Amino acid sequence: MRRPHKALQQGLTACLCCHKLVTLPASGRCICPRCGARVHGRIDGSLMLTWALTITGALLLLPANILPIMTVIYLGSGEPSTIISGVMQLYNAGLWGIALIVFVASIAVPVMKLVGLALLLVQIQLRLPLIPLQAMRLYRVVSGIGRWSLLDLFMISILVALVDMGAIAQVEAGPGSTAFATVVVVTMMAARSFDPRLIWDIYDENLEVEAESENKGVAGNG
Repeated sequence: MRRPHKALQQGLTACLCCHKLVTLPASGRCICPRCGARVHGRIDGSLMLTWALTITGALLLLPANILPIMTVIYLGSGEPSTIISGVMQLYNAGLWGIALIVFVASIAVPVMKLVGLALLLVQIQLRLPLIPLQAMRLYRVVSGIGRWSLLDLFMISILVALVDMGAIAQVEAGPGSTAFATVVVVTMMAARSFDPRLIWDIYDENLEVEAESENKGVAGNG
């Protein structure tokens, strides 16, 4: 059975911002006439850029979790705490609910996002068999959960602004907060640079390969 041509093969593509169907010029990119966003058949260098940002985010996770993220100074004394030690202190103090929120936002979410992006990239680059609907769900989860990583940074900024009582109490942000903020930004950029339309390209290619194999098998039996 002959598969219908894709819109891109006919010089058509949808704007990723307003979803208007746009006719592409020979250059393969233009400006959407409805919303003014840049329209392209596929994002140039999407896989390479997403790989670079994903690897960068994974490398930055190490200093983000090893370096102190903040220091609480009370009555002139205080020790710097990392993300993990902060979670343990909250748990030991009986604040397990807050400890769980900090753990999920600071450790689980970045790791899940990086692992999800890596799985999508490996599937596309190696052209592995995939179920496109499941891959799209994974992409939506990855692109949606990234904003929750900002909870830790919001908490630190609020504490620094509110808990400033001179010699009595003071909160100082550590170098780990800078590394963690960079991880959040890099992973958000990685999710944005990934072109989910590549998922359907690989799916269509796999179907075409299977169809060709079946046709060769039928011709050989005939």
